[in-house]
Amino acid sequence: MSDVSKIYSNGSAALSDITVEIDKGEFVFVVGPSGAGKSTFIKLIFREELPTRGHLVVNGRNVVDMLPAEIPYLRRSLGIVFQDYRLLPNKTVYENVAFAMEVIEASRRETQKRVHTVLDLVGLKHKFRNYPNQLSGGEQQRVAIARAIVNRPVVVIADEPTGNLDPETSWEIMKIFERVNQSGTTLVMATHDKPVVDAMKKRVIAIEKGRIVRDQTRGAYGYED
Repeated sequence: MSDVSKIYSNGSAALSDITVEIDKGEFVFVVGPSGAGKSTFIKLIFREELPTRGHLVVNGRNVVDMLPAEIPYLRRSLGIVFQDYRLLPNKTVYENVAFAMEVIEASRRETQKRVHTVLDLVGLKHKFRNYPNQLSGGEQQRVAIARAIVNRPVVVIADEPTGNLDPETSWEIMKIFERVNQSGTTLVMATHDKPVVDAMKKRVIAIEKGRIVRDQTRGAYGYED
């Protein structure tokens, strides 16, 4: 991001003059008080929002000047994990993850192989026939992570992925994210999870009132929520 600002139609500035570079393979926490602009920062990366001004390049692609037809191709290089899981309730665990590969028209054989591999990674291979309503919150989030990484994205973006989870489950989820990062995937995560951020000692970008106020290589959360 270079001099990126996002001003909504009501005049409120979600982000102001943000300049930041995240390198391939980094693990970055985006922190700050509620309403600071963290979710807007995240949404700009996968082009759910467009900046009002400034330049934004993701995986070598100019996101600002991108044509609508190009957006799906950008998102295929990204894995996105939300706080509320966003699983398809009428599909099994296997089908939820496989759906991401159907979108890119992967072969059935390749889909079967990769889906079982990522379900094994997140510890849910034994529940591939279950439906979302048969899973705990932590298990549903693991399915969401499996879906996000099955196409081997260059970048995984997570918006408050442990927000609905108890501390023990949060740690299990973070261990999965760490393994994903160690495989070479860049990870950008907006979070309020102070214990996790403090313990993991990753790069921390702190946003307050739409501006970056802190960018530390081995940072801490820095707020009392």
